[in-house]
Amino acid sequence: MSLFRDDGVVLRTQKLGEADRIITLLTRGHGRVRAVARGVRRTKSKFGARLEPFSHVDIQFFARGSELIGRGLPLCTQTETIAPYGRNIVTDYARYTAGTAMLETAERFTDHEGEPNVQQYLLLIGALRTLAAGEHSPGLVLDAFLLRSLAVGGYAPSFDACAQCGLPGPNRFFSVAAGGVVCADCRVPGSVVPSPEALRLLGALLTGDWATADAAEPRHVREGSGLVSAYLHWHLERGLRSLRYVEKG
Repeated sequence: MSLFRDDGVVLRTQKLGEADRIITLLTRGHGRVRAVARGVRRTKSKFGARLEPFSHVDIQFFARGSELIGRGLPLCTQTETIAPYGRNIVTDYARYTAGTAMLETAERFTDHEGEPNVQQYLLLIGALRTLAAGEHSPGLVLDAFLLRSLAVGGYAPSFDACAQCGLPGPNRFFSVAAGGVVCADCRVPGSVVPSPEALRLLGALLTGDWATADAAEPRHVREGSGLVSAYLHWHLERGLRSLRYVEKG
């Protein structure tokens, strides 16, 4: 029997029995973790209010073996709120749908429980903080998060140099299968020709150039979002259920 302490973000919850929940978190030190929180569905439970999606928490687990991830689910025994990002996210539809897509993406990019993925964890924390603060359009924050999650996962798209031969950009054609923009010689069937403005926007989101991203016209934002969605679906092999509810700029 062992105690473990970590900090993490609540990704989702599931009902268990009459008063319990299974909590899925992305933690700093243990990656994705599922744990049982007893009694959190009771109306008087203060513990339960801290374990809602979007919450950044300091949490203690009790596991029956010497490892946190074992044969059975560990128990959540203590939790303290670090940042209640959900407070400002769930009251706004655009933020909520964008945030939900972020949580689903983070879970999909951490396939194996118990394997740390600090980059993805820090990326999610930063995205939720930005989303809750309302500093930028929720759709832009989401697309930036999706692009950077792909990059952390080893699938960084190219929006300037040819993804196949490295020819310096700008290049006209874009192919999700080829890894981003490609030159005329490397063009493959199914390539599209996005506007230069949309490609510039996506490059800005990937690198964190918010001055350029915030100045983008709505039509280029929509075009860019379509490319991000197609690229994400290609590499995840199936779409995000929550992405269909996201408002497009």
